[in-house]
Amino acid sequence: MLARRRLMAIAVNALGFEVIWTLCVVGGSWVAAIAGSAWLVLHLKYVGKPGEWRLVAAFALLGLTIDGGLQLADGLMFADSTLIAGLLPLWLWMLWPLFATLVHHSLAWLWRWPWMAAALGAVGGPLSYFAGAALSDVTLAPWLLPAQALIWALLCLGVCRYYQRWQQRYAGAEATG
Repeated sequence: MLARRRLMAIAVNALGFEVIWTLCVVGGSWVAAIAGSAWLVLHLKYVGKPGEWRLVAAFALLGLTIDGGLQLADGLMFADSTLIAGLLPLWLWMLWPLFATLVHHSLAWLWRWPWMAAALGAVGGPLSYFAGAALSDVTLAPWLLPAQALIWALLCLGVCRYYQRWQQRYAGAEATG
């Protein structure tokens, strides 16, 4: 019964992320503000792991820094969007903390294999940007997807390191609590 409940929680995490991702990209910033914020609050309240809010906050800052830098380098071009800090539309920025909700849940299995995580990041990251651009008002520079492959490969390696440290710190307490 516990295994079935765990499997259901992983499926809800993964599918919920995909639904909210789609709502953010297609619906724009107002939808992202409402749906994304609601998902983050519900996630952290009901299934969040110890200290997971820090990971969500870190990814929010990473998104503003990385995608903001790519936008400043003309890698991402937005048509008629209100930009956060002059860098990103809210809907794009929201995808970063939303991704963080996958780390301890539906993607937890991946962090044991750093090179697989890097390879999947190198493929999945650019595919997400490509799909997002196709569904929204974003134009991608020709160099952006190869740059995203490198960024997401390195980012996933960093998540592997973070996850291993998190497990050492909290996994024992979680098993006994």
